[in-house]
Amino acid sequence: MSYHSFEELEVWKRACRLSVNIYKTFEDCRDYALKDQITRAAVSIASNIAEGCERLS
Repeated sequence: MSYHSFEELEVWKRACRLSVNIYKTFEDCRDYALKDQITRAAVSIASNIAEGCERLS
């Protein structure tokens, strides 16, 4: 499979949608430590995919 940018990858698009859904789900959560950890982990998925694609690995 060939691509020009990580933004074309379906897995990256799904990771971004997951991040948005996580933020919406936890927006009213009062356990701020849990909320912070979950949202950072969700954003990390898309970030790691992008970083891996940029490194060609």
